[in-house]
Amino acid sequence: MKRIDCDLLVVGSGAAGLSAAVTAAWHGLQVVVVEKAPVFGGATAWSGGWMWLPGNPLAKRAGIHEDPQQPRTYLQSELGPHYDAARIDAFLDHAPAMVAFFEQHTALQFVDGNGIPDIHGQLPGAATGGHQLIAAPYDARAIGALNKLLRPTMRETAFMGMPIMAGADLGAFLSMTRSAKSFFYVAGRVLRHLRDLALHGRAMHLVNGVALIGRLAKSAQDLRVQLIASAPAQRLLVEEGAVRGAVVAMEGGETEIRARRGVVLAAGGFPNDVARRQALFPRTPTGREHLALPPTSCAGDGIRLGEWAGGVLETDLASPVAWAPVSRVPHADGTVGHFPHIIDRGKPGVIGVLSNGRRFVNEADGYHDYTAAMVAQAPAGEEVCSWLVCDHRFQRLYGLGHARPFPLPVGPALRSGYLQRAATIEALARACGIAPAALAETVREFNEHARRGEDPAFGRGSTPYNRKMGDALHQGPNPCVAPIERGPFYAVKVLPGSFGTFAGLRTDARARVLDAGGAPIAGLYAVGTDMASVLGGCYPSGGINLGPAMTFGYIAGRHVAGA
Repeated sequence: MKRIDCDLLVVGSGAAGLSAAVTAAWHGLQVVVVEKAPVFGGATAWSGGWMWLPGNPLAKRAGIHEDPQQPRTYLQSELGPHYDAARIDAFLDHAPAMVAFFEQHTALQFVDGNGIPDIHGQLPGAATGGHQLIAAPYDARAIGALNKLLRPTMRETAFMGMPIMAGADLGAFLSMTRSAKSFFYVAGRVLRHLRDLALHGRAMHLVNGVALIGRLAKSAQDLRVQLIASAPAQRLLVEEGAVRGAVVAMEGGETEIRARRGVVLAAGGFPNDVARRQALFPRTPTGREHLALPPTSCAGDGIRLGEWAGGVLETDLASPVAWAPVSRVPHADGTVGHFPHIIDRGKPGVIGVLSNGRRFVNEADGYHDYTAAMVAQAPAGEEVCSWLVCDHRFQRLYGLGHARPFPLPVGPALRSGYLQRAATIEALARACGIAPAALAETVREFNEHARRGEDPAFGRGSTPYNRKMGDALHQGPNPCVAPIERGPFYAVKVLPGSFGTFAGLRTDARARVLDAGGAPIAGLYAVGTDMASVLGGCYPSGGINLGPAMTFGYIAGRHVAGA
């Protein structure tokens, strides 16, 4: 059997694993990263890339100086009995230092999202901004041949393979028909992308999650981290009660990777482990009803390795899964993709309804909240789903899911069956299998209040987060509310999906995996979604997956290095 020797082995190449690898390597350790898939980046590369990091240096440089107790107050209100003071203190105390470390010593640079509020603005301690960061856009030419080994942006959230950055890019694309400045900005982005496709065969302007991975991979490359793709970890090596490496399947056979300081598990949780989903997710009788957004390689490998070494799967959480509302996208080549409904639900002129024709949630609240409510309230004995319903004005202005707004045609989405369209609300309901009279009444009642910018049923537009998800250019009194009255009418079917899992290996504040007795297993760490959610399975803000992932990767890397 072949053998590789190193100080630290990292299993998985998403943000958490690369954060640990880069941190440990900068502190002088010899690091190897193995990745099951043939490309690096894991679920991070398909994500929006946002990180929730209260107290970060960019916010402070912008003049936002909040009391360190404020995010703790918010999390205490949000998490309730799931508040783990030791791990939350570790996260909040180390997050600013993590950002400063990467800014000062690596290729990872950030852009602030200071205008993005916490989701549940009605809770004590909720911030109206200063908690969000995203990786700065990156020119893939800086990483040379390594760019071809990075997982590209998810097909459904890109335009002709071009990733669209959350924030400035997205705002310009949504307002291009209403603003000359936005139109010329978008035209320039598209033309540059077409040039890159002609010259390089793929996007070279990296944004969102793939920019985060690109910058971390470049940092790892600069620090001589050995990155090995198509190399799933098979089993851990344990000597005298301590984890000291793993056996990895590589080209040419199994290879023993000996890691003197230990192993970090960062393999992406279990969103594609059907049996585990069936056991832990609500209303998932076969485990296949759930649409996972992460790549298929994120299938519970790290958690199984940790359990084999004596680790414990933590399931006492508010939710085992980071829910996302997802629609199935039939492509012309016969494949079916998944589209996450993050942006459209909060815009003025759309509602979400169940098969009974009734609304069930504030559509402008968080994506986790929308899906959790759908799972909880969908009629018993039926498929868990909802429908987003809008009129022609809305679809042409904002798009609906994967059906893009004007000037792109709506015909392909109709012909594929992705969208349903009808001249009347009742006819639309019949096409979707929704109760027609009930949907007509729901729309009538919604419109009566929406014409005044009101939503007494669910309070859309009542929080800073709601208003951020709305349309600042909307002429009405509420950026989240407008009537649905200009036919034809459209609907898209939405199913429960996820950005990842919250249930994971039980760890301490240093990211060490704990055994059944609560003692750390020597040489074994878990970060990202292989680690049980530090926020107890709650979803207080966007970026609560990647913020802790980056931070606990940093914590683990420092601890392994003795820093």
